[in-house]
Amino acid sequence: MIRTLHRWPGLVALVLVTVLALSGAALSVFPAADRLSAPQAVAGQNVADLAARVAATHPGLEEIRRSPSGRITAWWFDGGTPGSALIDPATGADVGSADPNPVERWLTNLHRSLFLDDAGRLVMAAGAAAMLVLALSGAALVARRTGGWRRWFARLRGPLAGRLHTEIARVAVAGLALSAATALWMTASIFDLLPDASLRPADPATVSGQTGFPLDRMAALRDVPVSALRKLSFPYAGDAQDVFTLSTDTGTGLIDQGTGEILSWADPTPWQRVSETIYMLHTGQGAAALGLILGLVALAVPVMGATGALVWLAGRRGRPRLRDNAPAGRAQTVILVGSEGGSTWGFAATLARALRQAGQSVHLAAMSAFDPDRHPRAERFLILAATWGEGDAPASAKGFLDRLARMTEAPKAPLAVLGFGDRSFPAFCAFAAEVEAAARARGWETLVPMDSVDRQSPQDFARWGRALGQALGLALELDHQPVRPAADSLTLVSRRDHGAEVQAPTAILRFALPKAGLWARLTGRGFARFQAGDLLGILPQGSTLPRFYSLASGSRDGFVEIVVRKHPGGLCSGQLLALEPGDRVQAFLRRNPDFHAGRGRAPLILIGAGTGIGPLAGFIRANARRRPVHLFFGMRHADSDFLYRDDLAGWKADGRLTELTTAVSRGARPHYVQDALRAEAAQVAEAVRRGARVMVCGGREMAQGVSRALEDILAPVGLTPAMLKAGGRYVEDVY
Repeated sequence: MIRTLHRWPGLVALVLVTVLALSGAALSVFPAADRLSAPQAVAGQNVADLAARVAATHPGLEEIRRSPSGRITAWWFDGGTPGSALIDPATGADVGSADPNPVERWLTNLHRSLFLDDAGRLVMAAGAAAMLVLALSGAALVARRTGGWRRWFARLRGPLAGRLHTEIARVAVAGLALSAATALWMTASIFDLLPDASLRPADPATVSGQTGFPLDRMAALRDVPVSALRKLSFPYAGDAQDVFTLSTDTGTGLIDQGTGEILSWADPTPWQRVSETIYMLHTGQGAAALGLILGLVALAVPVMGATGALVWLAGRRGRPRLRDNAPAGRAQTVILVGSEGGSTWGFAATLARALRQAGQSVHLAAMSAFDPDRHPRAERFLILAATWGEGDAPASAKGFLDRLARMTEAPKAPLAVLGFGDRSFPAFCAFAAEVEAAARARGWETLVPMDSVDRQSPQDFARWGRALGQALGLALELDHQPVRPAADSLTLVSRRDHGAEVQAPTAILRFALPKAGLWARLTGRGFARFQAGDLLGILPQGSTLPRFYSLASGSRDGFVEIVVRKHPGGLCSGQLLALEPGDRVQAFLRRNPDFHAGRGRAPLILIGAGTGIGPLAGFIRANARRRPVHLFFGMRHADSDFLYRDDLAGWKADGRLTELTTAVSRGARPHYVQDALRAEAAQVAEAVRRGARVMVCGGREMAQGVSRALEDILAPVGLTPAMLKAGGRYVEDVY
């Protein structure tokens, strides 16, 4: 609900809110500019002295005003001709025009009303309301993403657009909410929707009837410093019954022109003080520094608008287009999807289509949007959940388990869970199993037992569909045709072969970087922008199922590089190792933001074996800032599969690699990378204690051995791999 409340006002009112923000940011400069450019009254100068100086040089003086920036202007009527000017308070002489800056006047009209008078004011008020909704809902979403209000500035992960959107929001949201709320208050005041804030002094019962009392001797004016003046209005010439009207920060009074005495006085009401404070907060008048800060904050709006739109577009690309998706409140069947790369959405779309053909109304949504109250007519819930990493929730299922745990009772409609994964991984469908266990613990009735789909098998999916159809009393045939991902053609430019001596052919393959169009460069799609640690999906001939390889290069390197080892009977690895320079493959990128080195200065401990050196080598290659990097690399035979040997030597010579430790598992003294870690336990423990980040890449058994070794190594300093993982300081890319 909060995400929807945040998304649609942002998309619908993006242009209007951007105009508001940019014009407001430009206007924020003028109070500070006025403060710097306008002559200021000297300390201790009073209103009596100022009025006497101005009156002496301007016959027919009618009014003196002081703006919150200290700018003093005067208006007069001399010989039937009106005049006005900016005044130097030290001399009372004219120093410039009193007319507003034409640029400021134009920007003010744009900001207030789009040059459309009252109708425009209402439109801009709607924009301010949208900004307020965006700020408040955005704050709630930031708190949800970071794990609570106390973790507001916690480290973020994920794609660049989403991280940038959230990082800026964390700093700007308070200022944007303040600007939007004060704008709405001022609009309501203009349209008389708020009580009148001012209180005028009572009309005097009698006046002296005299005129001409010297201004510089009036005690009522001598007691008021110029810094407190707002306005001094002079009596009408020749009218002995008229009076001076003095407005100051502390109130408004009427002064007898013949005696200089105060005839009546009115203090500002609390409501008036609130209104004046809100005006000051919104315009920066009287608080130029605050105005500049809020103006700077306003500049975040177009950036957040652009990044928010990119996040929305990325989300839409990750889901199928649902033309017949029933409204949430009227659906009989609710399908909830947990997907990381998008493939599970395709299976969900096939299921939804089959159920609709069987006469069901179906609503398809992400698991992260789960809310039973939105589905009052639901007769069943079907969850299709992939597993990410080591049993973690995929992107579109974040927060599902927390929301389920907070429910006071389980939904009345029964549940079926289908897991998606790769059976070769120990954490096969672990997240789906966790969802099933949590549902049972809450007492959620089961429609059919949990089942699984191995490696996106259409046969597994069809088998589960028949079981589901039997439970529903429907003839349900799920004929899923995987959609081949959109791919680019990559041309091999070079290869370096290793591993012949240990009967494990391995090659470092370098492909030419495809040219990216302008839109791809702006949005980061395709091969326009990527980093070492991201994944390259290869589409082998004769299969619709992609195989993924960790990238050993970034887009700034100007090429696409992977490390491939030949697997017995491996379709994709066999085709890749058969390539010669000039040959082509079909490939696409998948972001892997949780396995990036980042731009921090914290030392890196990189641990890899075999082809796991690929992304680690990419991190070292990109280490232009020379942050400390210690690489632990395991291989079978130094003469056969010491991948990147010459590169590592060069990187160490120019400071990109601080230290290299190797482990050779075959030979006279065989040992593994975890043994190398134990041999340098004290150094590793001290580096981690001082903030080093550990990154592991390679086979699953190697990663498990490394984790066990680090358990022992870190115990003396009171740390564990689990603690480091929770803080984002221990990350793995295992296969």
